Parts: sequence; C-alpha cells; structure tokens
Amino acid sequence: MAHPLLSRRATLAGLLGGTAALTLASPVRAGATSVGDRLRLGDARLTIEIDSGLATRLSRGTVPLTHFAPSEVVRLADGRAVDRFLRTAHSEAPVDGPHGPGRAHQLEGAGAAGLVKQIRITFLDRYPGLALLDIRYRNGGTAPLEITGWSAARHTLLPHARGAWSFAGASYPDRRDWIQPVTPGFGQRNFMGMNASDYGGGTPVAVVWRPDAGLAVGHIDRVPRLVALPVAAQPDGTRIAIDGDEPVLLAPGATLDLPPLFLMVHEGDHFRPLDAYRRLMAERGLAAPAVPEPSYAPIWCAWGYGRRFTLPEIFTAMPKAKAIGLEWVVLDDGWQTSEGDWKLNRTKFPRGDADMKAFADRVKAAGMRPRLWLAPLAADPGTDLLRDHPDMLLLDRDGAAQNVSFWDAFTLCPAYPPVVDYFRGQVRRILGDWGYAGLKLDGQHLNGVAPCHNPAHNHQRPEESFEKLQDFWRALYEEAMAVNPEAVMEICPCGDSFAFHNIAGMNHTPASDPTSSWQIRLKGKSFKAMMGRSAPFAGDHVELSDGHRDFASSYGIGAVLSTKFTWPDDPVDTTDPLPPGGIRLTAEKEAEWRRWIGLYRRNMLPKGEYLGELYDIGFDRPEGHAIRAGGRMHYAFYADRFAGTLPLRGLPSGAWRLTNSLTGAPLGTVQGPDATLAARFEHALMIEASPLAPGASA
Repeated sequence: MAHPLLSRRATLAGLLGGTAALTLASPVRAGATSVGDRLRLGDARLTIEIDSGLATRLSRGTVPLTHFAPSEVVRLADGRAVDRFLRTAHSEAPVDGPHGPGRAHQLEGAGAAGLVKQIRITFLDRYPGLALLDIRYRNGGTAPLEITGWSAARHTLLPHARGAWSFAGASYPDRRDWIQPVTPGFGQRNFMGMNASDYGGGTPVAVVWRPDAGLAVGHIDRVPRLVALPVAAQPDGTRIAIDGDEPVLLAPGATLDLPPLFLMVHEGDHFRPLDAYRRLMAERGLAAPAVPEPSYAPIWCAWGYGRRFTLPEIFTAMPKAKAIGLEWVVLDDGWQTSEGDWKLNRTKFPRGDADMKAFADRVKAAGMRPRLWLAPLAADPGTDLLRDHPDMLLLDRDGAAQNVSFWDAFTLCPAYPPVVDYFRGQVRRILGDWGYAGLKLDGQHLNGVAPCHNPAHNHQRPEESFEKLQDFWRALYEEAMAVNPEAVMEICPCGDSFAFHNIAGMNHTPASDPTSSWQIRLKGKSFKAMMGRSAPFAGDHVELSDGHRDFASSYGIGAVLSTKFTWPDDPVDTTDPLPPGGIRLTAEKEAEWRRWIGLYRRNMLPKGEYLGELYDIGFDRPEGHAIRAGGRMHYAFYADRFAGTLPLRGLPSGAWRLTNSLTGAPLGTVQGPDATLAARFEHALMIEASPLAPGASA
C-alpha cells in the first residue's frame, strides 16, 4: 500500500506534467471528519465531501444529491481546462461576522500551469444547509497566465422519477417564465448582463429542485456582476453553476478573486433559497426600504385609455374607481411630448404646470392618490435633451447608442452624474411642484444597462454603468423621500426578471406586464421571497390575467389589486389592441370587481405573512399558497379542475372553522396541525381558516 504522502506527491507531479517538489501542509487538524483522503464538511443539512483533488459531492444530511465531480474549473487561452487541484492544506476556525457565528474551512490546492486554488467554505449557524464560498486563484508560476473564463459551484442534481423544476433570475426579450420544468434538452445560460439591447439584469440566483430536495447557487456581492448562472438538463440530472467569461491576464504572483458565492441545499421550491438570499444581502447592507401605507392601496390606472387619453375620460371614470374601492389614480404614458424632454403635452395641459398641478389636486380632492408614469433613462432621438446634452448617452465600444425598442428611444448612462441630477430634478418637479403622491417608473430598460464606453463620462471601467444602476435608483428614491416620506416609488421593468440590486430604490413593484395568471402567481411568490413576506407586490392590471378578470390569482398570493378598466365605454383610440369583450367596466364586471376589491380591503393579505415554504409551486397539485394574517390562515389553490383532498399546511394545533373566502359559504371544521379538506373546484378556491375557542361548537 502506497504511503499517502508519496501518493499525493505523485498525483501533484501528474497535475503539473512533471516532477514536483513541495512542502505539503501538516495533517488535517481536528474538527473535520475524514474518510480516507476525503474530507466531510458541513452541518446537519448540508454535507460537502472533498477529495484529494478538490472534487466535491453534496448531500442533504447523509443522502447524496450529486456525484463526485470537480465543482470549479478555470479555462486557459491555450485550451486547457484546469479542474483538478491537489489538496495541499486544510484548516478550520470559528468565525463571527455580519451573518452571525459559524465555522470556516480554508483549503488550498495546486493545479496545472502553476495555478493555486484557495477556497474558504463557511457554514453559518443561522443558515442551516447553506455555505458561503470565497474562491481565489493565484498564479504560482513564473509566466503570465491568460485566463478566458471560470466556472464555480458547478453541480449536477441527481435525477428523480418525477423530474425537476428550475428558477432562473435572468431577463430575456421573450419574457419567458422565471420558473420552468426541466425537460430533456432544457438549457438556459442566464447571463446577468444584457440579453438584448433593452433586456438585461436580474437576480443572481439559480435554483433547481426535485420533490425531495434542491440546490441553489448565487453570488452575494453588493454590486451586480456580469456573470451567468446556467441551468441545463444532463443525462445524469440537472446541472447548475455560476460562470464568468471576462478574460484576465494573471501575472506571476497575482490573484483572481471570484465574486462571493453561496451554495444551498433545501427542501421545497425556490422560496427558501431566495428568502435566504434576501436575508444574506440585508446583512451585507442591501435591503428593501420601509414600506409606506399607500403602497398597499388598490390601484386604478388610466392606461386603459392608452397614450391618447383625454382628461374628460379620466375624470368620468375616476368616480367609478373610487366607488368600487380603488384608491390610486395612475396617469400613464401620454402626458409628455417625448421621452427625454418630459415637457407637458399642451393639447392636454394647455396651461402647462398649472394644469398638471390642478389634475393632481382634483384627484386628491376626490379622496384618491395621484401617481404619474415616467420612463427614466430613455430619451427619444430629436429631443431637446439629446440636442443639448448628447454627452448623456450610454455608448458601446463602437460608439453606438443602446436602443430602447418600445419607445424607439436611446438609453442614458445611469453612472453619469448629470443624468442622475437631471432625473432628481424630474422627481422634485413631479412630487414637489405638481403634488403627485407616487411615481410609476416604467420600461424594460430599467433593469440593467450595458457597459458604457462614452469617453465624456470618464468611467474608470465600462462596467461602472451596469454596477451603478442601483445607485441611480437609490438617488431617485432618496430625492422622493426628501419631498414626501410617504411617496410610492414603483419600478416596473416590463417583462424583465427583477434585478435584486435595484431593491433599495423602490417600495412597490408590480407583476410587470405578466403574460398569464401563472406569471402573476410565480412572480408574486418570488417577490415575497426577495422583498419580504409582506412585500407590496401588485398583480398588475387584472386585464393582463387569464380571461382578463382573474383577481383570484392576485388576491390569493397576497398581491395588491390593480385594474385599467375604462368607463362607461371602451376606448376608441387606444394604444394597445383591446382583448375580446373589451376592457370597459360592465355592470356584470362591476359586481365582480366590487366583491374582490371589498374582500381585499377587508383582509389586506399583502400585509400578512406569506408562507412560501408550505407549498411547492412546481410539484404540488393543485398549486397552493398560504398567508397568515389577522390571526387567521388564508389558503389559495389553483387548477383547471380539481376534485380530491387538499392539505391545509401550517395550521397550529386546535380546531379551525373553514369558509370560502369569496362567498362566505361554510366548509366545515378541521383540527390542526394535520388538516385536510375534501374539495372540488375549477380554476381557484380561496379558503379562510379561523381559530375556534376551546370547547366552541362548529
């Protein structure tokens, strides 16, 4: 039997392609379990096994979730992929920091081309099942190393008979679902930069899960990074990773630091990992701001009339919106002469500022709140702004502007101080001079921008535009709060996958042009994880849901209700084509709208605690959601048709009276915590569970 030390020397020689002389580290210190030459690190939920070549296997407890394989790889310009590193050192020590106490393991390994890998794996007491990964590569050779890319936290979740689902936080111009089943051939690169001229950015987390377990990876840097989080179906399971492809020339002795990463094993769908990511980022100083009460008020938006709205149309419909329980009046696109100049359209506001202020005052006099639409960072060709300030444009390396397709506009650079100051001024004008109570900041270009090469901006690096977009939104938010601490700042990145790093600049978010009721629900669940269980997420205009009237998909997930109905007639010259049946508020619709809005105002579920861990949106059938609010439990179930038994999870012990939330019809009593209900429904069923006092009769 070969001596372990000699075996490791021989392995290292093979890695380096020749004879190697090293002073190897002392034996692994106590505290880490070892089996042969494998280390076994972890906590009660996550086990990471690491062999002598720094290949890894992940387990949930003692149940393997992956095969042994290299979890990191570095690609060199000469075509080599370095993924085996002879483990030369390991130590561990207690740690305590912004994420609380834990234990950190420091490992080092030597690889081909003189590359040295250092990895720090930290397990945190308050985050069982999660590990932080800090990875660094050092050029230990004598010649420069040209690195073309890297991959980290690369693992393949073993297959399950029922398949797998995925969450991807990247934005695509086809506005695809954020949550998708992993079918044969499925694959997405999930690049966090621009995937079209005006679609980019996102939340740097990817999740794959089976019915019994899942894996999540992501980066927790305070600034967005131009990385990808690919998810792909493989013959042996579902692969997940985080990749970077920016070339780096590494001088001898120099280091390459990857973004700080997290790796998590979990149960259920993507809710737990996104919730953990939110809490980690808050501990690192990036969190959603406090939510003002008006963020939860139900919304009427004048976008039903399109850009060609008239003020008489709005003033005619506004009392009806007030009568059925809506509180916001949103004046949408069409009040301005152009994107960029933001001058008032004198055919609608002939007296200019005085008329715009009078509009906001009239809304407030009616007992409602005015909110105004604005598309920051967009500027139309031919505007006075671009004539006088062409320096504001974001330019690519060839000097071309970045297009905003919907408005045929160009993108301004959010990292250029004059651009920031210009839009600070717009916020002061709208909220201060005109008296609006909130802003709807709209457009698919809001989520992310390309690196900027405009020489007038003197960026230290082109990526500053991408990284400082979050600072732009924070600047506008701070300006708004200085004018009105109760102002609602809504960011609506149309169809994008929400960019988490922008979270500090907003206190309200919508489903952002959902293409289906399914998207309303999956976005709602995702936002409740990323912004908080009581986040003011709006389902967007109900007219965008299935059948153009599916309030159930908003109400049941704790979303703010919103509509763009017109009254008493359909618009005759709208921007968007009308759906079958139009969007006018008929007598039948009015009765339905009143029931849902009344139910919403009575229970205010968005203020409740969304319990996203109780139901798996991928595997549970029917689809289920639960909210704890006002001492009661509220359940929502969705299916085309369902007849069977519903699990009512999360009920405390004791007796509970069940009612149909919408109709008030009694559904019997159940005993918590293991309660079920025999039910039959089509599309949706809302259930309210109220506690019965001990000894009370049903």
